[in-house]
Amino acid sequence: MSVQTSSNRPLEQAKAHTVIDSPDPQSRVRSAPRPGEDPYPTRLAEALDLPWLNRQEPVVKGRDREGPLSAEQLDTFERRGFLFEPDFLAGEELDALRRELSALMARDDFQGRDFSITEPQGNEIRSLFAVHFLSRLFGRLANDERLMGRARQILGGEPYIHQSRINYKPGFEGKGFNWHSDFETWHAEDGMPAMHAVSASLVLTDNHAFNGPLMLVPGSHRVFVPCLGETPEDHHQQSLKTQQFGVPSREALRRLIDRHGIEAPTGAAGGLLLFDCNTLHGSNANMSPDPRSNVFFVYNRRDNRCVEPYAASKRRPRFLAHAPDEDWSADA
Repeated sequence: MSVQTSSNRPLEQAKAHTVIDSPDPQSRVRSAPRPGEDPYPTRLAEALDLPWLNRQEPVVKGRDREGPLSAEQLDTFERRGFLFEPDFLAGEELDALRRELSALMARDDFQGRDFSITEPQGNEIRSLFAVHFLSRLFGRLANDERLMGRARQILGGEPYIHQSRINYKPGFEGKGFNWHSDFETWHAEDGMPAMHAVSASLVLTDNHAFNGPLMLVPGSHRVFVPCLGETPEDHHQQSLKTQQFGVPSREALRRLIDRHGIEAPTGAAGGLLLFDCNTLHGSNANMSPDPRSNVFFVYNRRDNRCVEPYAASKRRPRFLAHAPDEDWSADA
């Protein structure tokens, strides 16, 4: 794994970000939720007294479960909020997935569909959702015990696939994704109650510093950053192209990044990035001629299934938030 670290500090000090400190002990703010209220208020009209709230749930809940992750790997995930495993896939298995990705992206019948998101300017596909339903090959991979077992260890319970998608950044044209916590959106707009979800991102093309790799703020998963602004009606139609609501304040980002830095795991196709649902992440535009593509599977714990949205007038479409044992179809 290659990790690019960004900080305004000298490199020797930036390396200290590998040890993540605990949440700010002063984040028990006067306007914090009372017992019985939503512990993660967001999409607010006014900012709270401090830029973040303490996380309520443990990060790793299944240390007692057998699975593919070692105790050291679980420690790394708990401390940093993500874990990168290079060479998770290789050979013919990886080649078959890359061929399947190309076939899906080339399908004319996916153009103009609600689950097929194009670039903000242009017609190239940016994200293709519900991919584990659109493809048998990706469906088998999503339910593979290699991934399910990792999710089970982290979540401490039986997982189901809350969301799946392909993210694709064409060379020169692929735009970035703003800083955000996935949990903030899933809580506000999908009704995910608690932080019992983990994302598995499989790198299907080589990720390097110039084609817009995913950037993460290690340690940011330990606090929840409420966001300002009421959720617009049918917000997903805009946010999946360019997100404006559900974005942390610059003050919160500056403080967290100054404390922990920014890391961008890069490497050859076939790597696996596991990251906590609340880890702040984003990516730059693809400035290189090389496309970048990843397939994401989001695993939510079954007893954490979504309820009514906490900060939106209605649930988002089903292709964005699946229920346990759901049988979604593009033709439904």
